[in-house]
Amino acid sequence: MSISKRNHPDFIDTFGKKIITLLADIGRLTQLLLRSGNAVLRNTIFWKNTLLQMESIGIRSLPIVLIISVFTGMVFSLQIAKIFATFGLSSQLGQGLTMAFARELGPVLVGVVVAGRVGSSIAAEIGSMKVTEQIDALETLSTDPVDYLVAPRIVAGCLMLPILVTFADLIGIAGGFAVAVFYAQIPFRNFVDGILTFVTFWDFMGGIIKSFFFGLTITAIATYNGLVTENGAVGVGKATTESVVQSTIIIFILNYFLSMFLYQL
Repeated sequence: MSISKRNHPDFIDTFGKKIITLLADIGRLTQLLLRSGNAVLRNTIFWKNTLLQMESIGIRSLPIVLIISVFTGMVFSLQIAKIFATFGLSSQLGQGLTMAFARELGPVLVGVVVAGRVGSSIAAEIGSMKVTEQIDALETLSTDPVDYLVAPRIVAGCLMLPILVTFADLIGIAGGFAVAVFYAQIPFRNFVDGILTFVTFWDFMGGIIKSFFFGLTITAIATYNGLVTENGAVGVGKATTESVVQSTIIIFILNYFLSMFLYQL
């Protein structure tokens, strides 16, 4: 009994410190986002860096996004095409595949891919600059790190994720269509009619809106973790891991609430 009484204060103290640390991180992250927005509004952002980041986040991520999307669409059709055909629901396959990709699969797949590929890279790059005092050097040269490092990456992420999702939707649906028509022998007309009859523009637009917030989340978390990196190479590795984990978790949480809001579920 005496041991339990001694342990309770330790647990409460540890839990309280965790909550305070979390709230402090949220506050600093919010401040970083506000400063980035201010940099865009005041046009102090380094646009050349923004273009370079758009290439890194968008163009260099496109091949892996396309590969993952096309095979996801193909396996989706592979799993359900013959079942739908058996029950006379072949006309619903096009609708199911398109809505699944436009609303959920496209944005989430792209978000997770970019979080793993780009989020880790951003955190490692900025974290390395932090521990080697390159960020301090920027401030010595009267260059705001937010204008030079943070805002370009956040803007690039918000702009390029919707474009990546658009490509993911198209190639994923095309892959599913190919399997449905050529493997499961579902008539071309039935597949297309299901899309034209039931799928709306808002199904695609909702996924694109989601991707904007996913891009904001990934780049903001990655840049923040990079800026608070400490303890040399060990700290860089920790920042990289935390960026990917935190971004992925928040993407799935955001996806739930955005789906409820955007599609009135």
